[in-house]
Amino acid sequence: MEEEQSRLAKWNPWHGCHKISAGCRNCYVYRIDARHDRDSSIVKKTKDFDLPLRRDRAGKYRLSGREIVYTCFSSDFFLEDADEWRKEAWDMIRARQDLHFFIVTKRIHRFHECLPGDWGNGYENVTICCTVENQERADFRLPLFRNEPIRHKSIICEPILENINLSPYLSDEIEEVTVGGESGPNARLCRFDWVQNICVQCRKAGMPFTFKQTGARFEKDGRIYQIPRKEQHSQAQKAGINTGR
Repeated sequence: MEEEQSRLAKWNPWHGCHKISAGCRNCYVYRIDARHDRDSSIVKKTKDFDLPLRRDRAGKYRLSGREIVYTCFSSDFFLEDADEWRKEAWDMIRARQDLHFFIVTKRIHRFHECLPGDWGNGYENVTICCTVENQERADFRLPLFRNEPIRHKSIICEPILENINLSPYLSDEIEEVTVGGESGPNARLCRFDWVQNICVQCRKAGMPFTFKQTGARFEKDGRIYQIPRKEQHSQAQKAGINTGR
């Protein structure tokens, strides 16, 4: 994830987080911070907090229009520690209707109490992506997600840690499902059978599906492969199971 994000438009208004579920165990933010002797549990505003409003010397926005902006990928947008800063972040999102903000969260249980006053049925320029890593988290988070007023919804199973039945939650309002394995030296196993199973569920529901990355430890046809980081996305694409709507 960290290598991929370095090539994309991104906005991290705050940095640091607290682990809350099994998917957090080998968090890449913690892994990167450890290399620099930083404590990832300390949550701070970043120097890029106001990035959506920054302009260059010519007066043009540094984040150009019509870009997807991957938002708060070094934390969680709905983290309790960021409650005092979130209103200003929403204000910037509202001001940049020419950008589309893509927000991934493990804290959908906090979503409703973190909304701006004019949210209504959702901002057109915001996608909220609920992440689930196992069946227990799917059954907790996705019923909440289903009932929230959000214009653009997607689901991500990354890192996928077991076989997951998403079928009860694949309503028409879900725009895409993405699945991926875990990276890093302590990566847990990703089985191709789990990925294929979700792909089949999505096909039956007419739902776009993306197999994003294999992860570092990938099992297919009973054989476990150790896949280098630089090949994890390309190997997933070679599976040829991605679909559009």
